[in-house]
Amino acid sequence: MPRLALGNTSLAGYSGDTVVVGLRPAESPKGGRRRKDAAPAAQAAAGVELDAALADEIASLVEVLAPKTALGSTTLAAAPAGLRARTLLLVGLGDDAPTTETLRRAAGAATRALPKATSVRLLLPHDGPAQLAAIAEGALSGSYSFTAHKSADAEGGLETVEIGTTLGKEHAPKDVLARAEVLGRAVAWARDLVNTAPNLLYPQSFTDRVAETVKASPGKISLTVLDEKDLAKGGFGGIVGVGQGSSRPPRIVQMTYTPSRSRKAPHVGLVGKGITFDTGGVCIKPAASMATMKSDMAGAAAVAATVVAAAELEVPVAVSGYLCLAENMPGGNAQRPGDVVTMRNGMTVEILDTDAEGRMVLADGMSLAAEQGAEVILDIATLTGACMVALGPDIYGVMSNDESVRDAVGVASAATDEPSWPLPLPRDLRPGLDSFVADIAHKADRMGGALTAGIFLEEFARTKDGETIPWAHLDIAGPSFRDGGARDHLPKGGTGVGVATMLRYLEDLA
Repeated sequence: MPRLALGNTSLAGYSGDTVVVGLRPAESPKGGRRRKDAAPAAQAAAGVELDAALADEIASLVEVLAPKTALGSTTLAAAPAGLRARTLLLVGLGDDAPTTETLRRAAGAATRALPKATSVRLLLPHDGPAQLAAIAEGALSGSYSFTAHKSADAEGGLETVEIGTTLGKEHAPKDVLARAEVLGRAVAWARDLVNTAPNLLYPQSFTDRVAETVKASPGKISLTVLDEKDLAKGGFGGIVGVGQGSSRPPRIVQMTYTPSRSRKAPHVGLVGKGITFDTGGVCIKPAASMATMKSDMAGAAAVAATVVAAAELEVPVAVSGYLCLAENMPGGNAQRPGDVVTMRNGMTVEILDTDAEGRMVLADGMSLAAEQGAEVILDIATLTGACMVALGPDIYGVMSNDESVRDAVGVASAATDEPSWPLPLPRDLRPGLDSFVADIAHKADRMGGALTAGIFLEEFARTKDGETIPWAHLDIAGPSFRDGGARDHLPKGGTGVGVATMLRYLEDLA
């Protein structure tokens, strides 16, 4: 991952590979748009002052090239006279005034368009630390690539990203960039986990990867690992049942971060679905539906990355992460529709569809979080295709038993440009989970499938005495994995969605 720095030195003296300048179309005197007016817009979008000669050179180049100004569009050219950099990249900012979202996307599009550059300086407009952070985070996100399985060594790659800014010390721009680097590393690690081939990432190897990362991190995190014997002895019937068809047994990894200082914020439990590969079990998926099922552990990856980032940033909130890791395979010992299992909290569950396994591992993880004193629980999972049908591929659903928690997740989601949408938990759908052989069935019919999954999970957001624990469920089935290719700051494959939202949620609690 490239290093971030503030570009406070003269642009004319910058000798890195590429200077990036943001472009917006300018209004003509009559209110219409004309291409030649893009030149002064480029100067205004720079975010730092340019000397007159250099500004004129860039303006002339823009007039000749007539580059597109649509958000994320890029035009690469030789650097004009007055720049020591090798090339100039013009990136479109769109028609409207810059926002954190458009700046994030533009910065990501710029770094993605420069795969062979080792150093760049970004000149994008920003009016405060939130927009500066968006530029920094977008630049790091766009520079991401996954090469772990390539036989040849990866060539090049950005080493340094300088961001030109006129923000004074009162806005703490150095601190903004330092936080962006921590978040950038966390998101990249979550993406790496999601993109890793499923023959190489399974419950035990996932556990090993977490242990290695925690050991190397400066944050103070303790680990507890429950193996298949611990899980069976402890009554974790949900995750044991899901994992029993695989030769690679399940694990629950608990990551605990206790801050040295606290502001009386509640102890938060983060529970992540970690199905390292999902065949559907004996209710096997069609072949085409398995193509992206290595990503069914994106929730656990997001939880692991969030805990590491929170510890490195010393967020003053106690956090416990629960990674519920299993492989859902149709082996000879796999569970069947009609099986009844006993969960960690003592509730019996009738299995109706072995391809609805995520809620079972989450429910055991939530029960453990409740036992260990979590005062708020967030679970995050690639849980239902129904949520994708409802909200599309780019928005995740949020369900909650507590309006304040739901709203706080929404605020964090909006602040980090990870779009979400609140969904209800209708009481009228609860009878669909009734079972005549067990306390509850784990799945209802097709109608409201994302909602009934949330209603099922809500049963496990309770203390031993039956008191409700504030809880929210994040269904990231859509935005966790981009199968159709990269776009702006988001790569093809794992996106790391949820890390920024949950980290911001924890910071807001503090």
